[in-house]
Amino acid sequence: MPTVSDFIIERIREWGVTRVFGFPGDGIGAFDGALGRAERHDGGLEYIRPTHEEICALMATAHAKFTGEVGVCIATSSPGAFHLLNGLYDAQMDNQPVVAIVGQQGLASVGTFNQQESNLERVFADVAAYVQTITTPEQAEAVIDIAFRTAIARHQPTVVILPHDVQAMDAVTPGAKHWVSRSSVAAASATITPPAEAIAHAAEIINAGEKVTFLVGAGATGATDEVLEAARLAGAGIITALRGKDVVPSDIPYHTQQLGLLGSLPSLHQIKRCDTIVLLGTNYPYGEFLPATGQARGIQVDIIPEHLGVRYPTELNLWGDVKATLTALIPLLRAKEDLGWQEKIAEEMRGWEREMLAQTDVTFETGANPRKVIHELNQRLPENAIVTADAGTTADWFGHHIRLRRGMRGDLSGRLATMLAAMPYAVAAKFAYSDRTVVCTIGDGAFQMLGMNELITVKKYLDRWENGRFIVVVMHNDDLAQVSWEMRTEDGNPLWEGSQDVQSVDYAGWAELLGFRGIRLHDDASVGAAMDEAFAHDGVTLIDAYVSKNVPPLPPHITVEYAKNTAKALLSGDPSELAVIRDSAAALVTEQVERVKGALHLGGRDDDGPR
Repeated sequence: MPTVSDFIIERIREWGVTRVFGFPGDGIGAFDGALGRAERHDGGLEYIRPTHEEICALMATAHAKFTGEVGVCIATSSPGAFHLLNGLYDAQMDNQPVVAIVGQQGLASVGTFNQQESNLERVFADVAAYVQTITTPEQAEAVIDIAFRTAIARHQPTVVILPHDVQAMDAVTPGAKHWVSRSSVAAASATITPPAEAIAHAAEIINAGEKVTFLVGAGATGATDEVLEAARLAGAGIITALRGKDVVPSDIPYHTQQLGLLGSLPSLHQIKRCDTIVLLGTNYPYGEFLPATGQARGIQVDIIPEHLGVRYPTELNLWGDVKATLTALIPLLRAKEDLGWQEKIAEEMRGWEREMLAQTDVTFETGANPRKVIHELNQRLPENAIVTADAGTTADWFGHHIRLRRGMRGDLSGRLATMLAAMPYAVAAKFAYSDRTVVCTIGDGAFQMLGMNELITVKKYLDRWENGRFIVVVMHNDDLAQVSWEMRTEDGNPLWEGSQDVQSVDYAGWAELLGFRGIRLHDDASVGAAMDEAFAHDGVTLIDAYVSKNVPPLPPHITVEYAKNTAKALLSGDPSELAVIRDSAAALVTEQVERVKGALHLGGRDDDGPR
């Protein structure tokens, strides 16, 4: 007789899931046993067990991001269930469909303060769009279906709690009875197109604009062709949010990459000069980098209605998916005859790329130039490569130097901005696309958090991958560098070694201990050869890149506050003061020379105000 667990496994398969990320424990023990039985009879799910439950949830989120499918993670009751929270918040904040199945102690223990019995519905209430405990076999079908249907429709995580004794009960086919729901595995239709009159209004606004800018986010994934065609007709410049980086190919001349602290100067100039801004599938949160109120007419398109009109006072908000909305809009757009706006943007972007290249050639007294490391990596990315990054200074170099061509993918934790995601994302990407080259760019602080252990997961599952090439680039500077710079620039605090120092580890040696190739890179002269060796190796390679920690991740425009805070920090006993000044000055050439003067409180102005 099949059990509730057997039924749930089969139902998950009916929802199109073939791979789950789980970690066992007694609270989910009967369900784990059913997973094992299904696998032995060739009717199961591919079960990936990383080294920690938190990684299970992060990998499930990454799976959803890279495939568009529902990510599924499985864990025991508390404390295992608690460990899922960070990854589920990543899914919530980045709008990804993830279903978590968590164990619970037996029904009779609920509310009695038993060992490992806790109020999991309350625990997950904030992170999940739907949380429910299955208390009877008749209830299992509807709860599982609602969880999947809600995750898909709402682009959010959901949680199913499965008490241990219910897991082993006999499965029941729901009948036509009072209080019993008979459910469906059909997902809600996801294609939403706004009304014709709203589409016509959007076309009027865009057609009237002379300086149109598209700000494109990850919500436009799958709509690359439509975004490019609409931009061509509108004569628009394109900016991508960091998570939307792979939506628009890097070879589009009027695509100026990212906006904000790790964005480009041409993107900032677009925002300051545009008269029309169209937000496509983005919940870009940094209002200080959006147009001034009243400067530009605004349109926003998003599948999540709560996101509409909350970042900029838009004139028109279109609830719909980006692809369907642009498909309806494109026939109404008039091709711009004057392409001066686009051409100016493209010209500025060419200048910015020359500046980025010049910065990679600067040498430092201590360690390699981190910009050169990522630039040389970018130069060697093969077709369809996938690149992940953490949320430290690596994200700055990812934004400034990684250029994703059509077919490539790149991602990182977005609104949660966790340093923890780079390796779980990379490993999940490799499972999803085992024939592709995957590259993880990660700081040494993040690598010590969740990266080192995940090399063990890589070792465990490497033989499942069609293409063995998996490259990890560890930016080794013995410092939580992003936080160090945030302390200086945001709060005027000097570096505090007690909190910022990262214990130096032989990361290449750790990779070699696991049987992988380890490459140690100490200076700029070694960068090219290290990258060539890594990409030539059909296996796992870890590049231990010893880089300078004092290269500032400067924004494209230095504000007065940024300058004052940096000066205050350096004058307050920052232990790296001289190195920061020396390396900051050395790092910035051409236009950047003026910006470092501002950062060091030496004055200077440009056409957009004080540096």
